[in-house]
Amino acid sequence: MGKTTRTLLAAALLLGAGAPSAVAADPAWAAPGSGVPAVAASPAAGPDLSAVIAGLPRADATAALVRVGGTEGSWRGGAGVRDLESMSPSVADGRFRIGSVTKVFTAATVLRLAEEGRVDLDRTARSYLPELIPGRHATVTVRQLLDHTHGIPAAALPRRTVEEAYAHRFDRYTAEELVRSATAQPREFRPGTRQHYLNIGYTIAGLIVERVTGTSYERQLELLVLRPLGLRDTYAPGASPLIAGPYNHGYQTMRLDDGTTGLRDVSVWGATDAWAAGDLVSTTADLERFTRALFAGRVVRGPLLEEMFTLPKVRDAKSGDPAAYSVGLSMKRLGGREVWGKTGGRWGFNAAVASTRDGARTLVYAVNSTDAKGEDMNPTALGLMVAAHGLPE
Repeated sequence: MGKTTRTLLAAALLLGAGAPSAVAADPAWAAPGSGVPAVAASPAAGPDLSAVIAGLPRADATAALVRVGGTEGSWRGGAGVRDLESMSPSVADGRFRIGSVTKVFTAATVLRLAEEGRVDLDRTARSYLPELIPGRHATVTVRQLLDHTHGIPAAALPRRTVEEAYAHRFDRYTAEELVRSATAQPREFRPGTRQHYLNIGYTIAGLIVERVTGTSYERQLELLVLRPLGLRDTYAPGASPLIAGPYNHGYQTMRLDDGTTGLRDVSVWGATDAWAAGDLVSTTADLERFTRALFAGRVVRGPLLEEMFTLPKVRDAKSGDPAAYSVGLSMKRLGGREVWGKTGGRWGFNAAVASTRDGARTLVYAVNSTDAKGEDMNPTALGLMVAAHGLPE
């Protein structure tokens, strides 16, 4: 039995055996004056979702915020604590680092510019950024940047362990130096022949946005996506390592100063190493609104939207499995149907958006996981995915 199978079976057992605990779900979670409207619980989703987040904080996570929506019913809930010092209840509308869910926003921004004729997906990245993309990567197209078939390796960063990453948490990087570090290396494979999921393609895409518009990536994200949808709690932190506004603290298991292993508060951590690939901060309400609008064709339209729901016909460079990533999204078959979305992780935080193509069921979660970049998916996060959408085939 493989590790993935064992993990999934453990999640299934968790769903069937959840004991009552201090889980807050609508309408009780939406306390008077909280500003959070109550919604009807879905009999198909509510009980299992409650069981998954029951008992927080625990070893794998300290808090969780969850939203399920769509035509099949809605459910909202939260559990855990704001921080381990005060042990006060989790903040229902708290902000969190969304990690690689940022890529969905970046992809949408690039596709909007393609719709306006300012970006050509079939044009090479070098034609936009000739001073940054050397000859060895000259044939990489914009589309290949976005669907991870570009073959450009990752930038070299000093973070082989979580302890090393923590020591460098305030280091600042420019997108240009990340690209130079990556493109100075030989290509991993001929562009368009394999898929390797990495951040660097989206870093280059962010720079292309800036080149064709003459303004910052953040400004274009605001103009093309955030402002039209009213996503007032989603923002790019820039060089600041802080999370603005209310949030539930993130903790990471690591070696402490005294040599023991324990939890360290990692809420304050710079994200310039991720930028357009993974630096955004958001809320579950904003992510749900964005996901529903995106899937309904109200952000990207027509054939360009289909780019987000079309997997390249190549195989993963490491596993040999069929490609799982499209432009901005990924796809898994859960509960007998295709579920499209994106997960993300920054130290102390896991996030995800996941929806059926027709929007019948959407899931958004923020899990304050204690091993956000572990080899296996966080048990609480995995349990929420399975509870909302079903087991993988």
